[in-house]
Amino acid sequence: MANTSKFPVTPLADRIVVKPEKAGEEKKLPSGIIIPETANKERPEQGKVVAVGSGKYDDGTRIPMTVKVGDTVLFSKYGFDEVKIDGEEYYILTESSVLGIITK
Repeated sequence: MANTSKFPVTPLADRIVVKPEKAGEEKKLPSGIIIPETANKERPEQGKVVAVGSGKYDDGTRIPMTVKVGDTVLFSKYGFDEVKIDGEEYYILTESSVLGIITK
């Protein structure tokens, strides 16, 4: 399945482009202590797929992609490349870095 979105970048082979979900804002503990969002700089592990490559080849046969544009996916914490496109942050990762598709 090729990139069918109007996203300005088409990923190659089995790569996908994901818009990461923003981490929560500051948190207030029951004791009244406020913890700013900068205290937890852990990378998000989920996001929305905005573009999908056409799949990789195995012995001359193209393997179709499982994920599609619009899916919300869980992915490995360190299995992506960060890029900025039109001032927005996106992650480019391979489909094998996707741990699962969230179905709410």
